[in-house]
Amino acid sequence: MDRRLFLAAGAAAASAGFPGWAQSYPDRPIKILQGFAPGGNADAIARLVGGEMGRALGQPIVVESLAGAGGTIAAAAVARAKPDGYTLSLATGGHVVAGALYNALPYQTVGSFEMVSTITYFPFLIVTSADSKFKSFRDVMAAAGGAPGTVAYGTAGIGSTHHLAGELLAKMASVQMMHVPYRGDSASLTALLAGDVPFIIAPPTAVLSNIKAGKLRALATTGPQRWPGLPDVPTVSEQGVAGYDVRSWAGLLAPAGTPRAIIDRLNAEVLKALQIPAVKARLEDIGGEARGSTPEEMKAMVAAELTRWIQVVAEAKIPKQ
Repeated sequence: MDRRLFLAAGAAAASAGFPGWAQSYPDRPIKILQGFAPGGNADAIARLVGGEMGRALGQPIVVESLAGAGGTIAAAAVARAKPDGYTLSLATGGHVVAGALYNALPYQTVGSFEMVSTITYFPFLIVTSADSKFKSFRDVMAAAGGAPGTVAYGTAGIGSTHHLAGELLAKMASVQMMHVPYRGDSASLTALLAGDVPFIIAPPTAVLSNIKAGKLRALATTGPQRWPGLPDVPTVSEQGVAGYDVRSWAGLLAPAGTPRAIIDRLNAEVLKALQIPAVKARLEDIGGEARGSTPEEMKAMVAAELTRWIQVVAEAKIPKQ
């Protein structure tokens, strides 16, 4: 065969083969790793969206928990995985916080991953006990401004997104507050109910039942709009701290180098899953808002969040881990 014909035939075969390869994906089960305890929000989100994606893709999606170190164990495992679309990560806002807080990670927060799509965003709530002297968010800020460093707030721990939300609030409101870390949201809630701290910053799922029972009072939500679950609770921004916006999120990541055809296929299935009414309703039940994205939009969001939290950690002098 003429060499030019041989090369042309080879090129044609290669170009025809890639769409066939991409179309055959997936041909075996896909694994989603999440870095928190089974049964928590991250686990629930991964199973909810992964289940719908698996049905559409024709292969089961298995969710595994690799809990520990703020989600970094699971992230490291995905970063090391073969970039073939069969090992994915359900990342949360903690992925970016870890990038700002840890001195050395075995991966890059942005560069070691291909972003697939965001799945949900959810705000935090600033909550006090029902019998607290603080009747509004403005009362808290007035007290913090009048007696710097004396007004305490509880969170799920040092370096949690909740903690950084408090530090950013203090910076933007030009006040000083005392951070009291606990081991998780349940512990901070217990402390609040016992009167050990005047208010806490927590996700809606941790405090909503006590708010509805009349034991707690929600003073503000940290997102840019009011949370639909408590539409009468104003945002921080509405109450004098203009531009304040702290939300956690969940999204799907793949190892860096995963072919774009696979990323696009996964992205399309995430977006389809988020349009299913039962999926949207379940995400709302756990405090979130269903919101997908392009891979580029998610990458830009993660990079911007990383820059912001690095600055907050530095300015608040939070010890690196």
